Amino acid sequence: MAINYMKEYTEKLVSADEAVKVIKSGDWIDYGAICGKVIALDEALAKRKQELQDVKIWSLLNLYPSKVIEADPNGESFIWHSWHLSGQDRKIAGSGRPVYYSSIRYSELPRYVREHIEPIDVAMLQVGPMDKHGNFNFGPQNSHTRAVCERAKIVIVEVNSNQPRCLGGYEEDVHLSEVDYIVEGNNSPLPQLPVSNSTEADKRAAQFIIDEMQDNCCVQLGIGGMPNAVGIMIAQSDLKNLGCHTEMLVDAYVDMYEAGILTGAKKTIDPGKMVYAFALGSQRLYDFIDDNPRCAIFPVNYTNKPSIAALNDNLISINNAIEVDIYGQVCSESAGTKIISGTGGQLDFVLAGYESRGGKSFICLPSTNIGKDGKLQSRIVPTLRPGAIVTDPRSVAHFIVTEYGKFEMKGMSVWQRAEGLINISHPDFRDQLIKEAEKQGIWCRTNKTIS
Repeated sequence: MAINYMKEYTEKLVSADEAVKVIKSGDWIDYGAICGKVIALDEALAKRKQELQDVKIWSLLNLYPSKVIEADPNGESFIWHSWHLSGQDRKIAGSGRPVYYSSIRYSELPRYVREHIEPIDVAMLQVGPMDKHGNFNFGPQNSHTRAVCERAKIVIVEVNSNQPRCLGGYEEDVHLSEVDYIVEGNNSPLPQLPVSNSTEADKRAAQFIIDEMQDNCCVQLGIGGMPNAVGIMIAQSDLKNLGCHTEMLVDAYVDMYEAGILTGAKKTIDPGKMVYAFALGSQRLYDFIDDNPRCAIFPVNYTNKPSIAALNDNLISINNAIEVDIYGQVCSESAGTKIISGTGGQLDFVLAGYESRGGKSFICLPSTNIGKDGKLQSRIVPTLRPGAIVTDPRSVAHFIVTEYGKFEMKGMSVWQRAEGLINISHPDFRDQLIKEAEKQGIWCRTNKTIS
């Protein structure tokens, strides 16, 4: 006989204003991750600004404007922490308000939460409506959410009927018996990540990567213009029986699936399943993953753990970078000391791509960008900017790709790396890069450059 959970649901149902009364000065709270960040509870907590001090908030890839930030622009009451910065977080930091980043390997984040961080006093997260078994689905952000619920002293869920029901995998929900308070939110639409238009440079670089692929590959795409361009071009290619094992599920995977080339039939693990830790994209993507047994959402310590991801043969990992120096050090998260995003799962998948049988890992970037002074500047550089974070050490990165070509770094000496990376830099900067390599003593008399 099925249990009727509605009595317990009703007993735990409160207003957002009532729920946030449990938060005290000095508490550590979690605000939910990605599309699961709370909205009604955020608004309610902002009203308590004058009553509270030193409330420390955890977030990850914050996609909504935060009312506590607007109410407390100087950070007197609420201290904002992020596991991975978003555009919203960069706006906060740009206004002079501190955003305290915690460096991570994303595959390890559930363990950090369970074992290393300060205990979470209150966890607040968006969820889908309760099902007949008393479960609240986390929606498209499994990530480390279950770990947060387990570590928290108090769990408050904010119900949003627009959250798609994302099937596991595992650790994709929390049960009513584990929840202390329920708030029925405003059913806000999920934030959408616009599909960026690919530049000609993106398309040329993408083609170099596709040339390295084959039928039966398993594809991981990171966030950014070039990975997006690769995904779109894969969907238009004649490749067959591709698989998906990724941290972030994006619209390009739907394109591949609808084109009939993403079947998962030849995956070594989780055959037939599109495996992911979180999804971020258009409403079309959210509709696709809703209650779809072809998709399986897992915690990030499964999707991103290199030893697990590498069990997929022919894993192709494709990620973005900000700059790469002529030694092969990759910075993908900061401009000097200014944090842009975070390590995220890039290092995890760089390691996994190379460990996979037949696998390859690609770091791609346009060869140039326009600087603040309006001048063209190279993204292949003599040395990383002072304070720049090394996301992928020179001993780890596999292929570096720009619109001018690709260079495989494994086993290469410093002079071979200098030559190979300079040859995929923008032609306008090659002579200067050679001079810098000579100054650093890593340019051999036999070095050659392409015209």
